[in-house]
Amino acid sequence: MITWQKMMVDAYGRIPEKLEAALKGLSKADLEWRPGPLANSIGWLAWHLARGQDKQIAALMGKEQLWVKDGWYKKFERSADPADTGYGHSAAQVKAFRSPGSKTQMDYLRAVNARTKRYILSLKPAELNRKLNEPQWKPLPTVGVRIVSILGDGQQHLGQAAYIRGLRKVKK
Repeated sequence: MITWQKMMVDAYGRIPEKLEAALKGLSKADLEWRPGPLANSIGWLAWHLARGQDKQIAALMGKEQLWVKDGWYKKFERSADPADTGYGHSAAQVKAFRSPGSKTQMDYLRAVNARTKRYILSLKPAELNRKLNEPQWKPLPTVGVRIVSILGDGQQHLGQAAYIRGLRKVKK
């Protein structure tokens, strides 16, 4: 029987599969290339996708982010600041981002994704309706709404990375 949990785990599992294809064979120059002065790079998008998922799932779980807990920030040569996910980055901050390479990008996303899947599989249906203490949003989001939102963001950034790859005209 297909459950909501299995469907969500499958949907989240597609992100690393597709991102791996988008990153395949890219050089550091490819990862850092931006199609315009205000655009994001593939490397920045891959990092931001994983960072956003890590931060938000950790918050839902009431746990520390893998970024800090497992020292991923060191592998990316970035700050351990748990608030630094790329959200709100300026064009200058995006331009300054240096990718550690496709392998490290994918290893981090896989670790985050594995944790996300375990969390989803642990949830009881009633927990999906738990309201989050985020008064800036009306109505208050629920755990279920956040899980879908994180997935949507991930898919959007994955599509952006694949599109930029196409603009860069990198062959697989």
